[in-house]
Amino acid sequence: MTKTLFSVIVILTVAVTGQALAETRIRCASTTSTQNSGLFEHILPVFEKKTGLKVDVVAVGTGAAIRIGKRGDADVVMVHAKDQELKAVAEGYFVNRHDIMYNDFVIIGPNTDPLKIKGLASAVEAFQKIAQQSGVFVSRGDKSGTHTKELAVWKMAGLDPKGQKWYLEVGQGMAKTQRFANEKQAYTLTDRGTWLAAKDKDRLDMMVVLEGDPVLFNQYGVMAVNPKKHPQVRYNEAMQFIGWLISPEGQQTIGSFKDKHGNRLFTPNAVAP
Repeated sequence: MTKTLFSVIVILTVAVTGQALAETRIRCASTTSTQNSGLFEHILPVFEKKTGLKVDVVAVGTGAAIRIGKRGDADVVMVHAKDQELKAVAEGYFVNRHDIMYNDFVIIGPNTDPLKIKGLASAVEAFQKIAQQSGVFVSRGDKSGTHTKELAVWKMAGLDPKGQKWYLEVGQGMAKTQRFANEKQAYTLTDRGTWLAAKDKDRLDMMVVLEGDPVLFNQYGVMAVNPKKHPQVRYNEAMQFIGWLISPEGQQTIGSFKDKHGNRLFTPNAVAP
């Protein structure tokens, strides 16, 4: 190897190593629906190109994502259980929470709809009918935002299905829960984004049997881990991400995310400060 060639290799190696060391990464704990739907694959390249920041996503249920943030093992949290989020902010674990987008929950079931849920307007009525007829219902059972909503609907229906033979808790993310419900030809509650993203890909022999009930509104929020609780977090970088999500560009990018049929999976609704 010539001396000149060796020098060039050394210079290139130092340059690449320096670039890698200079790369700043933040950790975002988020719900599985944002990951399963493909939203992050759509929005992160735009954000990363604009800012040079890299975002590593940890996709778990909302409850688990909030716990990760509380421990300081993430810099920013993006989930969909507003009451839990506001409580965690009030407790001092998070700061600068913002609404960023919404979609809705839907009840899906077998294409044959054996319990005749389709045509009902109320999620509460649908759950009551499922319980009365002992129809198989699959629950995420993982303290996620979807599970939290499902439990709220059962409570409004005056029912506690836990322990019933027809009520199956799987402790899985939304995409896996949908596939399990499909195998059992059961009913389940899902967010519309995951349903639209997965129904064709996973070849689900299912359909939406109830939608449009205001009770099924599904708000997503984002918040930074409080640096006063956890000084090691990348608070400034987390705020760059939050600022972009609620900016006109971030909101437009979220709104442009659609499935192959042209359906918008999330509707942006941030109120810029």
